[in-house]
Amino acid sequence: MLDIDGSRVQADKAMEKTLMNYPRFFRIALVPIAAIALSAAHAQSPAPPAPSPSATPAPPPAETKSPGDLPSTAAPTPAPAPVQAADPFGEEITLSPKTVIATKGTANWDTAFETLIESLKSLSATLEKEGGKASGNSMIVYTSTDDTGFSYLAEIPVDQEPKNLPKTISVAKSPDGKALKFVHRGSYENMDNTYEAITNHLDDKKLEAKDTFIEEYITDPLKTREDKLVINVYVPLK
Repeated sequence: MLDIDGSRVQADKAMEKTLMNYPRFFRIALVPIAAIALSAAHAQSPAPPAPSPSATPAPPPAETKSPGDLPSTAAPTPAPAPVQAADPFGEEITLSPKTVIATKGTANWDTAFETLIESLKSLSATLEKEGGKASGNSMIVYTSTDDTGFSYLAEIPVDQEPKNLPKTISVAKSPDGKALKFVHRGSYENMDNTYEAITNHLDDKKLEAKDTFIEEYITDPLKTREDKLVINVYVPLK
């Protein structure tokens, strides 16, 4: 059985560097422009001429009723729709180890999602060939990163260990222990926004993460449109 923890490549400040490898976006503060004062122009305007003594005085203005005195003709305001609760962000959980079939891989950032999908397809095809069945959501465990790419383990949980696996696929245990849970919805290309928010959360809370993190695909990436993906990101803590 493959010991995942023993096979992970240690990188200097790996978790921090991993999160920072995603593009960071600068926040631009928009400064409102003050309106130009017109008091000087008003001061230079000539005063209106005084009314002629022979002019007929203007009639007094008609009495104006307040809005409360008038009969209401507006339709009643409908009750607001129930507010949808946002996904928990930074929820503290404890990961339980799962028996998985796993395969190692490396990828470039430019083709990351395509490479990960191919690894998951290979695992799924092997499991189907052996008559096995997944017992949970597929996962990607990131083990090391640099400026150009990363190393990872693609994993699919199983209840029973397949007997005849190719050399590139092994039976292992998924990561366990205390972690923070974050939820990403949408395409993989927009994951950088989620990871920037995760980085900010760790900084704000002064939390120290381990040298790895996990993506759990709640929607099957082999069958779901990329813009409809739902991915749980787990950040193990020291």
